[in-house]
Amino acid sequence: MKRRILAFLCLCLFLAGCGPKEESPQPKLILRYADNQSDNYPTTLAAKYFARLVEERTDGDLRIRVYGNADLGSENSVFEQVQFGGVDFTRVSLGTLSEYDPEVEVLQLPYLYDDSDHMWRVLDGEIGQNVLESVRSSVGVIGLSWFDAGARSFYTRERVTCLEDLAGLTIRVQESGFMSRVVEQLGANAVQISYEDVYSALQTGKIDGAENNWPSYESTGHYEAAPYVLRDEHSRLPEMQIMSTVALEKVAQVDERYVNILMEAARESALYERELWRKQETKSQEAVVKLGCVVTELASGERARFRQAVQPLYDSYSQEWQTLITKIKNA
Repeated sequence: MKRRILAFLCLCLFLAGCGPKEESPQPKLILRYADNQSDNYPTTLAAKYFARLVEERTDGDLRIRVYGNADLGSENSVFEQVQFGGVDFTRVSLGTLSEYDPEVEVLQLPYLYDDSDHMWRVLDGEIGQNVLESVRSSVGVIGLSWFDAGARSFYTRERVTCLEDLAGLTIRVQESGFMSRVVEQLGANAVQISYEDVYSALQTGKIDGAENNWPSYESTGHYEAAPYVLRDEHSRLPEMQIMSTVALEKVAQVDERYVNILMEAARESALYERELWRKQETKSQEAVVKLGCVVTELASGERARFRQAVQPLYDSYSQEWQTLITKIKNA
């Protein structure tokens, strides 16, 4: 008798487990977030954190799907898609934005900031907020928040220790006219190559080097083909988390309150990304040095020569922009 009762109870539990499972409510709006970095890169992880915050705080009404690894296209391609609403969110380098907005261009002048803390005093203050607001009229996207992308330095196939060593080398830069001018002021030849093609260009000798931050240098494997780093930190190029104006309208149609939720989640995800970045930057630098990469630090006198070489870029700006440059330096 006891065996029959036990068997009956087991059958009931089995049938209960086989029944229809309760499904999570369907979202009222699904949005797309694109990143050209790998799934475990700080910017992609911050995008996923942003998506989670938004879904939680809208009770599942808004769902953001994050696509990493350039699944939706290169940075420039995705940026264009955000402009006309094909992609809803991304983060984009100032190098790309500067092609459209002169105020953004000023923010990426070489050797503009003393260090990371100096840059964040500028971007988290009035100047940074003004730029976030200005891109809607100048570029046609919504500026949400600032991501860290560290300091960019040169890395090359052969060792570079001074300005003369850099002269005549072919250096890959972002698809940005401004960055081309920076590199050319330092005496090198700038070429704009898609980010995904840099590794093969280094391997084949099509280019002599490139410039980027520590996490990118490590994660792409560029250190294998260009093991010499000239740590000049010529530019600090923060990245802006942006949103399509089309997407903003869709969100407002679902619920006006969700617009503020998005904005707040974007700010929180930016702080999260900055913390991830600091940790990854240290980890990446230590990793490539351990693998045999040679890092050259610029002597103070040589650094002054590099700064002097790019002075014509500063001198080319009108008085209006000179005032902004002075304000940034004094921040």
